[in-house]
Amino acid sequence: MGGKWKALILWDLQDGPCRFGELRRSVQGISERVLILQLRELQASGLVHRESYHEVPPKVEYSLTDFGRSLMASLVPLGEWGEANMRRITDASLERDRPAP
Repeated sequence: MGGKWKALILWDLQDGPCRFGELRRSVQGISERVLILQLRELQASGLVHRESYHEVPPKVEYSLTDFGRSLMASLVPLGEWGEANMRRITDASLERDRPAP
């Protein structure tokens, strides 16, 4: 579960299946290549399921597995804490990145 993107991807999948384009738009700042790699790693870990529909144009949806949903029980409180403290986190980040006088 390491890395910056996996928790954000799982967070977006908690409300139900998403297509690749939906995930790419909702996970701000992630490149297409990185999203593909992260989704593959989440699939290999058994956290995410990939469903491919044989249609034209091709349709692929990603969703949480039961194992992935069980992990969300730990991530939801962390996400709520982040949302509640976003202002403080942002201010600290801006202060850290400010050039020294």
